[in-house]
Amino acid sequence: MIKLIVGLGNPGRQYEKTRHNAGFLFLDRLVSQMNCSWVVESRFDGVLAQLDVAGGKVMLLKPTTFMNRSGQAVGKVARYYKLAPEEILVVHDELDFDVGVVKLKKNGGHAGHNGLRDIIAHLASKDFYRLRVGIGRPSVGMVVADFVLSPPSKAELALILSVFDDASGFVGQMAAGEMSAVMNKLNA
Repeated sequence: MIKLIVGLGNPGRQYEKTRHNAGFLFLDRLVSQMNCSWVVESRFDGVLAQLDVAGGKVMLLKPTTFMNRSGQAVGKVARYYKLAPEEILVVHDELDFDVGVVKLKKNGGHAGHNGLRDIIAHLASKDFYRLRVGIGRPSVGMVVADFVLSPPSKAELALILSVFDDASGFVGQMAAGEMSAVMNKLNA
């Protein structure tokens, strides 16, 4: 069962609508839909919200550290609330998927994603769930960092937000521990 959903991104207005902030965008959309609000928790290096869903309570976390230090916030929350890695879902951008593709998986490496790398280091485990949000690949010759730190087109953003609306409908099932059923639906 999922007790903590972490959205990855970078703090600051200049990063708000970039591809790399897909995790922040997902959580902001979820908070807006569920009529809850963010609370700054400096002891956790992040902002937190709490959802009441059919499956129970789920905490949401947006680290206020930069992407490469996301594990610092995740580790602090996990230790304080005594969360096992398998009770954590990390929402992040995925270069290997086309825009609008969302897949859920458990375990795995970081595949060069520095936010995931830091979370793995701070949890000392790869056994958390990941909701991978497709952002597509940069065009030939474009630097990956420039691509992920740029905003998607209006059409791409609309597609991403549409998929977020679909994925947010599964949060209750994830909180109830129905991860296999959610994977079967999302990954189909």
